[in-house]
Amino acid sequence: MRRTAAMIAAGTLVLLAGCTGDDSGSSGGPKADATPATVELAVADGSADVSPVVPLEISVDGGELEKVTVTDADGAAVPGAVGPAPQAESDGGDAATQVWTPETPLAYGTTYTLTAVATNDEDDDTTEKSTFTTVTPQSVSTPSIGPLDGMTVGVGMPIRVYFDEPVADKAAVESHLKVTTSTPTDGVWSWLNDSEVHFRPSQYWPANTDITLDADLYGVDFGDGVWGEKNRSVSFSIGERHVSIADAATHTMEVYDGDQLVQSYPMSAGSEENPSRNGPHVVTESHRDITMDSSTFGLAVDAPGGYRTDVEYAVRISNNGEFVHAAPWSVGQQGRANVSHGCINLSTDRAAWFFDFSQPGDVVEIKNSIGPTLSAADGDIYDWAIPWDEWQAGSALK
Repeated sequence: MRRTAAMIAAGTLVLLAGCTGDDSGSSGGPKADATPATVELAVADGSADVSPVVPLEISVDGGELEKVTVTDADGAAVPGAVGPAPQAESDGGDAATQVWTPETPLAYGTTYTLTAVATNDEDDDTTEKSTFTTVTPQSVSTPSIGPLDGMTVGVGMPIRVYFDEPVADKAAVESHLKVTTSTPTDGVWSWLNDSEVHFRPSQYWPANTDITLDADLYGVDFGDGVWGEKNRSVSFSIGERHVSIADAATHTMEVYDGDQLVQSYPMSAGSEENPSRNGPHVVTESHRDITMDSSTFGLAVDAPGGYRTDVEYAVRISNNGEFVHAAPWSVGQQGRANVSHGCINLSTDRAAWFFDFSQPGDVVEIKNSIGPTLSAADGDIYDWAIPWDEWQAGSALK
């Protein structure tokens, strides 16, 4: 009986052991390996002639991005940070695609290595590397910009960007010229030639407007081996609205301060032999005293009609020699006849008032002259004489 009882007890233990099972619920077979994360780098390994501002995007599938480093050819770490790619933010935040951004832009003609590490759910690492070389430009270019930073100018002053050599890829350059204004406008860039682009609205700038141009041209391919040398930012202000109407038919110049007519002056415009140009002229500079010389526009001083004379209160309105200035010698014709070499002649006291009133960017609209319309032949600011549809057609971003 003792032996029988022992056998029953042993059987019960076997039965209990068979019914207990594993606390984890595992069947006891081998555990499946977790799928490793995948990492894709937008700049492929071995890439050459890469723009130093190309986005270093990293895409991760099946895991999370843990670490990103960039080193130069000597192995020195390049400071930077990782954040969402711009398109990911605009699309609602696809965190799988991120971009590494350096604290300062990468250099031209330099080799870098991008290393990205991602982990899956089991904390297993996946590492991808890309070694690439930035482009070595044949030359670099930084444009000149007007108005200058901090200036206050009149409502007719366009933004002017001058390049030291022709731009082959105008669309690439124009797309990196960003204008912001405190008062919204419909302004558009227009290329006046291969090395000069201007920006203006359809109408004169609104008075008392703050304007900033961000020319983010570093790392931009201008074409033909030329690349942007650096970024520039220029901020300036539009002052009060000063627009004058010089009517060659009535021999009168009306001066407006905003919407208010503040002066109506008798004047003399260009003669039949030397007519003034029609259209909106823009004040560029003023001279308390200046010597005017006909040889500057191709007429010898000693030729018939040639001259060399000292002039007071001269306000330049084009680069072809047109000024509003004091002309005491023509006071008898002012208000009655056009006898100048293209300038707007005023008496000395009236020219002094206009000199003090004027600022760069103010507008003098000449009309009813027998001369042609202001054009490229007359200097660098003939912008407002170009019809708006033609101006828009001058943009490279149609």
